[in-house]
Amino acid sequence: MNDEAYMRVAIATAQEGIATGQTPFGACLVQADRVIACAHNVVWASLDITAHAEVQTIRNACAALKTIDLSGCVLYSTCEPCPMCFSAAHWARLARIVYGAEIADARRVGFHELTISNLALKQLGESPVELTGGLLREECLALFDAWDKRPDKRIY
Repeated sequence: MNDEAYMRVAIATAQEGIATGQTPFGACLVQADRVIACAHNVVWASLDITAHAEVQTIRNACAALKTIDLSGCVLYSTCEPCPMCFSAAHWARLARIVYGAEIADARRVGFHELTISNLALKQLGESPVELTGGLLREECLALFDAWDKRPDKRIY
């Protein structure tokens, strides 16, 4: 599979979350061309403000692989990870983060985001995590539109 195929898995995961009343974020973690874990944001379902899609995916991958060292793995996220999620990816030693929409896009639809880009975090923290942004951006932005149309949508 390629980056687009894995991002589409993350998009489908976000769509599952939207359908259950969660927010429009999904992620997928891949190791050696094999999907290890996927998750959507479950902040409202769990009442855990740290239950972002990326953190949930990293937690699930660590459990599946029985390690906290995810060296060589790639995280696909429908939106640029927030500073907390980027830090989790760094601490897990991920090789790369691939994302679609940007933090600014989430902020534009009302999410309480810190507008610190992954590139800035990478540079300030001297992180080796590689970044690829803007993959399937329009499809990822469409998740915000789908979520915005739901009468039960909730912001945090």
